[in-house]
Amino acid sequence: MMNKLLIVDDSQEICKQLKWGLGKEYKILLAENVDDALKLYRKHQPEVVTLDLGLPPDIDGATEGFRCLKGMLDENHLAKIIVLSGNDERENVLQAISLGAYDFYQKPIDLAELRVILNRAFNLAAIEAENRRLQRALIVDDGGMGGMLGQCPQMLEVFSTIKKVATVDVPVLVLGESGTGKELVGKAIHWHGRRREAAFIAINCGAIPENLLESELFGHEKGAFTGALSQIQGKVEYADKGTLFLDEIGEMPTLLQVKILRFLQEGVMQRVGGRQDIKVDARIIAATNIDINKAIATDKFREDLYYRIGVVTINLPPLRERGEDITLLAQYFLRRFSDEFNRKLRGFTSDSLAAMYDYPWPGNVRELENKIKRAVVMAEGQMVEPWDLGFADRPAGAVEDSSAAAGDIQGRDGALRIAGLTIKEARTLVERELLLAAMKQHDGNIVLTAKDLGVSRPTLYDLMKKHGMN
Repeated sequence: MMNKLLIVDDSQEICKQLKWGLGKEYKILLAENVDDALKLYRKHQPEVVTLDLGLPPDIDGATEGFRCLKGMLDENHLAKIIVLSGNDERENVLQAISLGAYDFYQKPIDLAELRVILNRAFNLAAIEAENRRLQRALIVDDGGMGGMLGQCPQMLEVFSTIKKVATVDVPVLVLGESGTGKELVGKAIHWHGRRREAAFIAINCGAIPENLLESELFGHEKGAFTGALSQIQGKVEYADKGTLFLDEIGEMPTLLQVKILRFLQEGVMQRVGGRQDIKVDARIIAATNIDINKAIATDKFREDLYYRIGVVTINLPPLRERGEDITLLAQYFLRRFSDEFNRKLRGFTSDSLAAMYDYPWPGNVRELENKIKRAVVMAEGQMVEPWDLGFADRPAGAVEDSSAAAGDIQGRDGALRIAGLTIKEARTLVERELLLAAMKQHDGNIVLTAKDLGVSRPTLYDLMKKHGMN
């Protein structure tokens, strides 16, 4: 199936030129006004759009072009819209880019040059679509993995093991650092098994004081201790016919380990203060982030219990060892929280992605989730920057609010005083200083400078020309 390209332009000559020159590569859709363009966009969802800002009835202005741009971005904030502009439309083009346009190309049109920009836009759209497909395939609802995502070999092995053990009622021990998703593994095993219609009961053995943990697990009889005014069932009984997930079992006191061992061996338990054996049919899945072998060697964990709960062991890799899963997870969380908070963020800058890959992630996936959530709340542009994630201080040029325009801004390459300037003058001054600093940092390398500033090379050339840099 051919990729779809929507051309929005009131010039029949340009439409004819683009249709003739690109018709063999793309399915061409044509629109001469905003209403027709939006109808075609909603109906066909083209991957890429070229947009002339001067559309009727405002062919000498840009109000209709901006209305079209906004309407398409409201439909899909990841839309790849390339603005076709004339020499005298630079300010409108910059505004369009700031509103979310993907790139721009200056008329007159050279098909070879435009084809390069189009290919890049279609490739990016395809990558984003594939990421969304993978996320839908891996995310969990029906037959999924309980919210877990991953493409790295370690996680694919985890998913395979989950499916194998889910249908067999053997105890499973999940090992992994804090925040790697051990409880999600337990839920996925429960979901895929024959007990999925019954309860999944989780208890954190390390979060409950030792004197209360036994009662939480096994319940108690009326009068078993001061304050025990009635009979209470414990987590074990609530898990009957279902699954009991014992998180941080490595923190469980030794005496309670004996009681759990008996339950595993005989399938019966007694409430605190009780004498009657109660038969419970519950599958046990346990998890810990401690070095279990070291705990056994130091008599902090019973070896016989380890062999009982660890019939099958699943090792979850830390996030820092999962390679490109970092990007996959970051994009998933970005889309999820953008929808939740009604924010239209387009993605991550190259600096943000580099910072995420350089960071050791001691809190693993849980920490990544929290950082992305923070970024969605804090981001002021359409792309997430390193400072939105908490990896760096906000640079001087990134004004936090409109009041900053009346003060001083510290540029990348020294102090930049903008007090007393208009917003337009201040923006131009900051833009020039950022451009100079980036060019100096990368010794004039166009590719690295464009990447650092988050713009395309054609955009960078125009910015250089604007500020008189050859």
